Amino acid sequence: MSELRQLLSDLVAIESINPALDPAGSGEGEIAGFVASWLRERGLDVSVSEAAPGRPNVVARAGAGGGRRLLLLAHTDTVSGSVEQRVDNGRLHGRGAYDMKAGLAAAMDAAAALRDVAGEVVVAAVCDEEAGALGTRALLADDARFDAAIVTEPTDEQVAIAHKGFVGFEIETRGRAAHGSRPDLGEDAILKMGPVLAGLRELDASLQAGRRHELLGAASLHASIIEGGQEFSSYPERCLLTGECRTLPGDDPRKELEDIARRAGAELRITYVGEPFENSPDSELARLVHEHAGTSFVGMAYWADSALVAAAGIPTVLFGPIGAGAHAEDEWVELASVQRVRDVLVATANALLM
Repeated sequence: MSELRQLLSDLVAIESINPALDPAGSGEGEIAGFVASWLRERGLDVSVSEAAPGRPNVVARAGAGGGRRLLLLAHTDTVSGSVEQRVDNGRLHGRGAYDMKAGLAAAMDAAAALRDVAGEVVVAAVCDEEAGALGTRALLADDARFDAAIVTEPTDEQVAIAHKGFVGFEIETRGRAAHGSRPDLGEDAILKMGPVLAGLRELDASLQAGRRHELLGAASLHASIIEGGQEFSSYPERCLLTGECRTLPGDDPRKELEDIARRAGAELRITYVGEPFENSPDSELARLVHEHAGTSFVGMAYWADSALVAAAGIPTVLFGPIGAGAHAEDEWVELASVQRVRDVLVATANALLM
């Protein structure tokens, strides 16, 4: 346990804030260097490549090769926060401890223990999951020849075989700037956003009252940011709303969003689509992880790189440690759980690749 705990502490101590989310963030360069060195020291074949300038992926290979290939995938970037950490009641608190440096540590330590396994275990420590998933996209573009994949995002030791997708969008209304005393000249872009907000509220209510997925529940929608206007005594020329819809497999809310924007005379822009993910509990990989973990099949509310991996035709599950506080002020992971996750990864790999 001591080496795995030290590895996790070392990973959390490295600031790896995604610069796409916070321009002051250092990015993944330093942590990628650490991951590569740690794995090389333990005899793995390691390569480092850039998914984009200054945004490295680390890929390490263990095993005899020539047989089946198992991918263990984890991301190295975090959202904003401090690198301060503490251990309290068997929990390590710190930015990225839960999301997802604990999963990365478990995958790294598992791969080090699988140096001589039949087939091949590939650990991929990828950049940019918290923003555009550049790392996983580059990884799969280079090599998608895997027989199975475990994404070690936090799942509280449950076997996650589904997660929601999301559609990010912007809706913009335009007015006409004028002095606040001249309604004959001005047109209020903020007030024009009112019908848009009403339409989004109705769509969210419809989604939440509609179809329910056995593991994921209902889809939902929310407005995230709204901004507009120039100053107090002027008619606002522009108003911009940013929002997202959390989707179930088979959902596509873009037509409904287009209708809401059209009725209000507004412009809709779809900024990002992250597809939902779903796997069968009867798949070989899901059964093996379930057998060794001894826990339940679940779905996750968040989106993860697993959607991209599964879309490449690779059987995929998510499995990671117990904790809480992803993207929150107090983020923590249970240290004993990190060890259990590592052990399940080793046992699953041995069974799958034998």
